[in-house]
Amino acid sequence: MIQDHEPIRRRVELDRAEALRLLASVPLGRIVFTRQALPTVRPVNHILDDGDIVIRLHEGAALTSHARQDPGTGVVVAYEADAIDPVTHLGWSVVVTGYASLVTDPRELARIRSLLRPWAPQQGMDQAVRIHPELVAGVLLTSPVEERR
Repeated sequence: MIQDHEPIRRRVELDRAEALRLLASVPLGRIVFTRQALPTVRPVNHILDDGDIVIRLHEGAALTSHARQDPGTGVVVAYEADAIDPVTHLGWSVVVTGYASLVTDPRELARIRSLLRPWAPQQGMDQAVRIHPELVAGVLLTSPVEERR
């Protein structure tokens, strides 16, 4: 319920290009995948590389195993990132749904390792997963005052 003293906020849908641009502007997001038939969420850092989201994982990670089992099309995942001010509740959120595939080419893997350092270093973080976005949904949470600027 909106109280009288709370500012009015608007929800503006973002197009694919703007949503991916915003996602690329932050270093951290959340990967969502299925583990033992249940949804699992893990915070990870990422880069956007040639339109795909790339994350690094360790050999024993559940997503590494899933992606290895289906090297053809990959496994269905969702990826979410946002930047929302905790005081004003203004900002944006982007959710991408797509297929995650294990990066197996040694040259590509070496290039990714040089571009993306794990935010929580762990031994064996030498795997990478490339998520090809199929569905991209983004929303901008804004106020009428901000829109006039």
